[in-house]
Amino acid sequence: MRNVIVTRGYLEGTSKSANRFLGSRSVTVGDQVMFATHNSAELLMLVLRCLNSGIAPALVSGAATSREVSEMAHDIGDIRVMTDQDVRIFAESLESPDTDYIGAGNSPQCRPLHFTSGTSGRPKAVWSGWWSPQTAAEWIEDETSAWGITGDDVHLVCGPLNHSAPLRFALLTLLAGGSVIVPPSFDPATVVHAIEQQGVTTSFMAPAHLQRLRDHVADAPIKHHMRLLAHAGSACPDEVRLWAYEVFGLDVVQEFYGSTEGQFTQCTAREWLERPGTVGRARPGRQMRVDADGLLWCKPPAWARFSYWGDADKTAHAWEGDWFTVGDYGHIDVDGYVYLHGRKGDLIISGGVNVYPAEIERVLANLPGVQQVVAFGVPDETWGQRVCVAIGGSVSEERVREFAAEQLSGAKKPKSVFVAASLPTTHSGKVDKVATVGLFS
Repeated sequence: MRNVIVTRGYLEGTSKSANRFLGSRSVTVGDQVMFATHNSAELLMLVLRCLNSGIAPALVSGAATSREVSEMAHDIGDIRVMTDQDVRIFAESLESPDTDYIGAGNSPQCRPLHFTSGTSGRPKAVWSGWWSPQTAAEWIEDETSAWGITGDDVHLVCGPLNHSAPLRFALLTLLAGGSVIVPPSFDPATVVHAIEQQGVTTSFMAPAHLQRLRDHVADAPIKHHMRLLAHAGSACPDEVRLWAYEVFGLDVVQEFYGSTEGQFTQCTAREWLERPGTVGRARPGRQMRVDADGLLWCKPPAWARFSYWGDADKTAHAWEGDWFTVGDYGHIDVDGYVYLHGRKGDLIISGGVNVYPAEIERVLANLPGVQQVVAFGVPDETWGQRVCVAIGGSVSEERVREFAAEQLSGAKKPKSVFVAASLPTTHSGKVDKVATVGLFS
């Protein structure tokens, strides 16, 4: 599959090719279709064609196992599954195979289906229903205004398109009339080349991408014209964050707090420096609150309501009137800045003290050599629960204990430390906490 720049420039031939291809796979208006594929320009084209044609695309990792794909496809109706081979066939069928221009076409009639990470059980698809043109316009305006996306932008895709953030930034750039660069996978050398030679103005990177990019360039500068580098998805080590601030600039780097279900906050680099640890304040059009138990709730715009496909009970538990929660604990300061503590069900009570795994994970992520970290509790006769950590990376157990003793106090210090080259991951590429805890507890 080609590594091309995708633009909104409309070519009738490629649009007709996409429609014919979907029809040849018996996919029609009102259907759902799953793409279990790796990144490509052709995948992005097909997803956008589905959205504009009234077909709901569901995206999962091209590395997902046949069991995972089968279960998720069954959960949303035993739908047609497209693989890398299907996308390759589509690429070969394009009437204008040498062009780098792919048309966005009409207004999206829904948002893509993405699956929750499944860290607390079987993944569930998040569905926002079918949209009117007005609803689609409100979604586009919400995202483009939040990030300043315009037709002048050149966006670089760094994460898998089956993740909601990489796909969302790519789609909104196209819908705004901009261009998108779609490498087949994340490669630091390719990223540097695109930033320096292909006019990249925006990108979204997970902290792991930023860390690999920093390790690749070492102390060399990166010549760029970027106006936005957004990051989210996991705790960002302070040294990596500060490196990004220095290399790209305080007015370029932004963090956000969001989930598969919805978007909550934005945080500029300057705000984080003033309030280390915050994930920012509520995005425009949203409100954030915390209940008596410390659970964070968000009131989104009306168009942003969602359900879990085929799971009315899970949906009901997520919503309280116009407010929803994804089960994160935190607090909100007097100025409205949100701070995360951890996920509901993850809380560890050790010796009568509440210990939030998210804090331990954020701190240990700053230790050189740590690539993945999971903190969890196991039953203990003395403490009620014993704090444990599982580390993926190239670091010794002794060094983890030393660093934890320096950075964490009392009950937060792990009593058991497990180190492996890597930890299990979910279909979306995140650390699989359930599998990790089962492996080490």
